[in-house]
Amino acid sequence: MKALPHILLPVALTLGALALPLNAAHAAGGAYQVDTAEVSEAGKCKVEGWVSGASNRDGFSAVAPACVVDVFRPVEVSTQFNRARASDAWASGATPKLKTNLIPTAIGAWGIAASTQASYDLSTGYNTALYATAPATLRLNDTARINLNAGWQWDRLLDRHDLTYGAGFDLRTPNNVWILTGEIFGQLAATRAAIVIDEAPPAVTIVEPRAQLGLRWRPVDAFGMDLIYGRNLQGENANGITLVTTVRFEVGKK
Repeated sequence: MKALPHILLPVALTLGALALPLNAAHAAGGAYQVDTAEVSEAGKCKVEGWVSGASNRDGFSAVAPACVVDVFRPVEVSTQFNRARASDAWASGATPKLKTNLIPTAIGAWGIAASTQASYDLSTGYNTALYATAPATLRLNDTARINLNAGWQWDRLLDRHDLTYGAGFDLRTPNNVWILTGEIFGQLAATRAAIVIDEAPPAVTIVEPRAQLGLRWRPVDAFGMDLIYGRNLQGENANGITLVTTVRFEVGKK
């Protein structure tokens, strides 16, 4: 079993690298948009890769390696590398992220974390967006939890500041093999965009809520696969399906 992550690692990397190019909504980090307040122990690592296809023929693919390091406290350090297509335009990006837990999660009590991210256009090297999020998690019992997110994002291309929000739930089987996740998320315009693009869709489609429902199969702790269905993922009225693989492993221990 210890060799399993090394065998499956290429699977995650391959899925993440596939050029089935959904776009900016995923810049918040991860195939699921509503984050948890939980951070693993130092030395725990994972590689998550996913591909998404939408009914409007837009697409998104990404790979996101992450490890928890001890910097006076456990801090999850990750970077999402993505390839996206919207209409006939292609783009590549990178989104580094730092996350740490402030109040541990517990059954019947809220846990709180803090995260920060920055998105970059790899073709120009330009910093396109900044994010800050406060995830909160309430564990109802050993098999159910609720996640709430509140945050801020700055679209530097449009010089637009938005408030972000999200709410979701996780329901898992007692053996942790199957996990059902549902979430709703979106953004509230805090300021008007400084630049108006005539051909852009109406602003209401940018800020209206979006939703996803996903099912995870995790036959062993080291490996899992998700199938996610979402509506209106990118501020456009399109349905999307996402396939995710996640490989977990530990460094620093024999």
